Formats: sequence, structure tokens, C-alpha cells
Amino acid sequence: DDLSASHQNIEANGGHWILKLNKMLACFAVLSCCMVLTESLRHTSQHINPDRHAAGTFVKALEFKRRLRVCNAYPSIAAIDVYKSKGKSLNGDAPMGYKTCKDFDTPLKAGDKLEFKIGDANAGTFSVSELPNNDAVLFLVIHRHDTLSTAVAFESHVFANLLNAQVAIIDTYKGAAKSEPRIMDAPKDGKASRSEELRFESVVAVNPGVYDVALVGLDGKTKAKNSLVARNRESFIILRTGVEAKMGPSYPQELVVYPKLDPSALHSSAGPRVMMLSMLAILSCVFWA
Repeated sequence: DDLSASHQNIEANGGHWILKLNKMLACFAVLSCCMVLTESLRHTSQHINPDRHAAGTFVKALEFKRRLRVCNAYPSIAAIDVYKSKGKSLNGDAPMGYKTCKDFDTPLKAGDKLEFKIGDANAGTFSVSELPNNDAVLFLVIHRHDTLSTAVAFESHVFANLLNAQVAIIDTYKGAAKSEPRIMDAPKDGKASRSEELRFESVVAVNPGVYDVALVGLDGKTKAKNSLVARNRESFIILRTGVEAKMGPSYPQELVVYPKLDPSALHSSAGPRVMMLSMLAILSCVFWA
């Protein structure tokens, strides 16, 4: 009986040690797997890190294309130079004469100052307050402030990046003369042309095409006339210029249109013109109403 009990006790103890040994082996196996997994991840991360930096090149800061368009509507025989934040002249060795406009591809940011000079004399300074977060044309015109002094004033506008042609109509004339701007189809094959009244200090959308723009006085007579070739994805300026000066020379009413395009440039817009006709007609009604 003692031997039998002793044998049973040994078997029980042996089973207990076998169970403990199995648990130890299982723990060792798990620990080994963890070590292998950790080492694998460590080596994997060494390969992933360079790829992670390479993947970062897909994320770039947005860069917007902004054109600065400047017009000189200040009546004077002296030309104007444009400077940005006391840097070099934007127009180089070609000062801007009266009734001229020019586009500049120069980076701009809020806080920049545009200085206008006649020779070494400072004519005026325009501060850029804010810029749109999209492609745009930033328009700025310098003109006479009043009929008495020689002080300058500025008008500015930001053209949105739209498909249709946009036209800004701005009155820089100083004097008592009254006239209204009108746009009409250019004469063609003796057909009667449509005519629409425009409004100063407004922006309208027009169909691609060749137009005449005119200043019509209260007496119904045309005081000034110019042509406009409108093309999709382009922005245009119509300026009424001149001054009835109380001191110094006076300048008559005139119409400035910029940019001036060749009518042949419309051939590439012939397709979009048909497709956009109804939409532009609605836009025109909204703006001209």
C-alpha cells in the first residue's frame, strides 16, 4: 500500500512538473515570437522610413498664379514707374505713359506696397491688404483725384478665375461732362447691331466676339469709341479717362480698352462660344439688369 501510494505520488508530482515544463516551453515560444516580431518590425521600419519621407513629396503647398495688371489713367505728359516694396522697377526701362496698361508676373503677398513714381518724385503708394486663395488677375489703376489738385487716387479689382470673358468698366474721368458707356456688336455685313448700356464701377460677363464700346453723351452723340475683342478665360478693362483741370492742361474724355486682342484669337474659342451662349446670356442679364 505504501509503495502504491508512493508510486501514485511520484506520478502526480511527475505530471505536475511536466505541466510546469509545458507552460515554460509555451512562454518561451511566445517570448521568442515576440522577439522575432519586434526585430522584424525594427527592420521593416528601417525600410519604411525612407518611403515615408518620399511619400511626403506628394503633399505640396498650393501655389496660385496671380497676375498684377496696372493701368496709368493719370493725365500727364510724364510717364510713371512702378516699384514693389522699394525694389527694382517692375516696368524696367519702359515707364508707363498715360492711357497705357501692363501685366506683371510678380509674386505678391499681403502687406506689399506698390510705389508709383514720376522720375524720382513719389506720386503715390498702394498697399496690398489681402489676396484671394485662387488664381486671379489683380487690377490696379492710378488716376487723378480731382480737378483742382494734382493728387492721385487708386481703383482696384480682383478678377476671379472664370471660364467666360469678364469686363470691368471704371470711370476715372474728373470733370462736369456726363456720358454713359455702351457696348454693341461690331458692324458686319450691314446687319443691325445690338447695343447694351454698361454701368461704371461694375463687372460684366460677355460672349466671345468682336465689339465696339462707346461713350455716349447726354445729347446722344458719341464722345469716344474703341474696340473690344472678348475671349473666354480673359479679363478686360474699359476705362473712361480725362480731366477738366482747373489748373494746368485738360484732357478730353477717352476710352481705354485692355488687353487688345487680335480677332483671329477667337477661332480657338469658337466651340466654347456655342456651348456657353445660354449661360453667358443669363450672366449678362444678371449684370446688366
